[in-house]
Amino acid sequence: MDLERQREIASKGGRSVPAEKRSFSQDRELASSAGRKGGQSTGTGRGGAE
Repeated sequence: MDLERQREIASKGGRSVPAEKRSFSQDRELASSAGRKGGQSTGTGRGGAE
């Protein structure tokens, strides 16, 4: 699948939920916290450079 097709499909998913129902668009602290947690777990235990 080419990159343009992937973007087209991904954008449809983002539009399927109204903005008022997207928790991260309503709560910046929640989004920030989730981003920190994801960043902390990225790459750990995968044999990468630490």
